[in-house]
Amino acid sequence: MKNNRFVIDNINPQESWRIFRIMAEFVDGIEALSKLPPAVTIFGSARSKEGEKYYEMAVKLGERLVTQGYAVITGGGPGIMEAANKGALKAGGPSVGLNIELPFEQKLNPYTDVHLNFRYFFVRKVMFIKYAIGYIIFPGGFGTMDELFEALTLIQTEKVKPFPVVMLGSDYWRGLLDWIDNKMLKENKISPGDRAIIKVTDSIDEVVNILKSVHL
Repeated sequence: MKNNRFVIDNINPQESWRIFRIMAEFVDGIEALSKLPPAVTIFGSARSKEGEKYYEMAVKLGERLVTQGYAVITGGGPGIMEAANKGALKAGGPSVGLNIELPFEQKLNPYTDVHLNFRYFFVRKVMFIKYAIGYIIFPGGFGTMDELFEALTLIQTEKVKPFPVVMLGSDYWRGLLDWIDNKMLKENKISPGDRAIIKVTDSIDEVVNILKSVHL
């Protein structure tokens, strides 16, 4: 009992109050995003540069989605996020950036007309998925992989309503998809239905058609 009392008595009071900061981020996110039309969330590398293949594809996709009546949501940073926001804003928006406070790489790009800054990754992730009718995954690094597999897990476990998860760039994703097919699926770590969640394409037209097929 003495040991338990010691632990309780030495809780940092700041920990208890942190819940209000977390609640505030949820409230701000819901108030800002609940007014959007159906939204598509786009992920990809923060290190992509203007003029590169996937950067320019993301610009075109952002523009195309807005002309089709969708809002575009990104992580608000540079690279693919900037490109998608740039295209969306060019087409008249909504162009949404959900920025995260990081010590490097991540600064809010100038192409958003709705933007929020988050301290907590998990709150930001909820906002990405809560208002999305589809995820578009461009080539990227650890952060992109994190968002990809979180979405697949939530759909697989039926914690969210199923929505399209489309990976753009077949050359980039081929190795990962081969491993999923030849290891995870072949060794019965996932089911064929799980594998079917993932779509892969190199075509912006196909991305739009996939979204339209499930959101008429």
